Amino acid sequence: MSTHILAIDQGTTSTRAIAFDLGFVPRASAQVELTQHFPQPGWVEHDGEEIWAATLQVCRDAIAQVGGPQNIAAIGITNQRETSLVWDRKTGAPVHRAIVWQDRRTAETCAALRDAGHEQRVQEITGLLLDPYFSGTKIAWILDRDPALRARAEAGELAFGTVESFLVWRLTQGSVHASDITNASRTLLYDINQRAWSDEMCALLRVPRALLPEVRACDAGFGRTDVFGGSIPIAGMAGDQQAALVGHNCLKPGMAKVTYGTGAFLVMNMGARAPRSQNRLLATIGYQAGGSLAYALEGSIFSAGATVQWLRDGLKLIAASAESEALAASLADNGGVYLVPAFAGLGAPQWNANARGTIVGLTRDSTAAHVVRAGLEAIAYQTRDLLDALRADGAAIASLLVDGGLTANTWAMQFLADICDVEVARPQFQEVTAVGAAKLAALGSRLIGSLDAVGAAPGQAWRPQLEKRERECLLAGWRQAVNGAIAAAG
Repeated sequence: MSTHILAIDQGTTSTRAIAFDLGFVPRASAQVELTQHFPQPGWVEHDGEEIWAATLQVCRDAIAQVGGPQNIAAIGITNQRETSLVWDRKTGAPVHRAIVWQDRRTAETCAALRDAGHEQRVQEITGLLLDPYFSGTKIAWILDRDPALRARAEAGELAFGTVESFLVWRLTQGSVHASDITNASRTLLYDINQRAWSDEMCALLRVPRALLPEVRACDAGFGRTDVFGGSIPIAGMAGDQQAALVGHNCLKPGMAKVTYGTGAFLVMNMGARAPRSQNRLLATIGYQAGGSLAYALEGSIFSAGATVQWLRDGLKLIAASAESEALAASLADNGGVYLVPAFAGLGAPQWNANARGTIVGLTRDSTAAHVVRAGLEAIAYQTRDLLDALRADGAAIASLLVDGGLTANTWAMQFLADICDVEVARPQFQEVTAVGAAKLAALGSRLIGSLDAVGAAPGQAWRPQLEKRERECLLAGWRQAVNGAIAAAG
């Protein structure tokens, strides 16, 4: 009997594979860093062939560590969402580099659609807002770069997919062109009420229907692969943030988690009815599995771990990300310094694609430690903005489940609890996104009977310690800094 589930976690900065035993304990893993390309300011691209090669490498490494493909019962896939590829159906070769979720090249297109009065209708159908973050305008941009591409797309010669769909195509050698419902709901093309591709949105964004994959439930099955030897079912799939929702066991309405990766994403389970935010949060599909469907409200922060990475690689204020904790803790306070990490614009709740990063409050007494601390603080302030929007939409949050690399920074987690005025809880095993993908694959292959069969083991928790007056003072400074960043963008 096969004794492991292989989770493929294809992220923004790396591709990893983790083999779990049937109790969802990790038994093997492999990871490869991913090159990011920045051809112009605000543009971010990945090489689809590099993603594929890295996926093969990490899967083969992890499979070898558990004794070979005969020990893999099923594969689950989770992925960076919204990152868009278009490829040739005959060769499988991408016609352009993947346009990453962070990319802002279609900001003018989105602004024109908003100015024409389309955003309300877009939100009614898709639950989303008009922003270059999402896939729809990326697809049109790829097709518009060459008239021949649009003609080929309309003739059915090309295929579109976000990363999970591209991987399924390659893993099944072109026999399956499918996406799962969570990824489909992030394209600006999917009607989350009817749970089908929207002809109206395709027409508005000029995306030929012939490009689009079949949409399936997260546990519906996505074909089989023999590229690793043997025949292994691809039995579960979800976008990274929804996979983390499942991995955290946020299976009841009102439960929420934040994943701190390159960006940060707060997702709350809203139950079986599609929500509608009045505060510029996103309505999306949380998961569809085991015969049930859960909607979610989501707030997106574009730069979280990316901020720490910039402090390390861009400004070179730290040699390793872990150094940020000691530097921040070395200061009695922030010295009035605020960093607004709008490197790719601002996500929720501002949704301003033109905003750019700023540092305010510098004096001759400011040091590298102040800038590093301001970067960590900014992640907490942005999370508080999302929680405030959720509360304004009528949602109550007593505890916040967190995962991702940043959660290893205990200073940042305590500051997060202080600024958000909620308990912050971190599970023992941090790769919650991969756990979610593995659980969906286990459910899809009937190795478990329900998603709540196994929950995330509790780890460490932080409780608020900051006085209300100090918290409000810090938040006032942050809001002034954000307003300044937006005003400077014009």
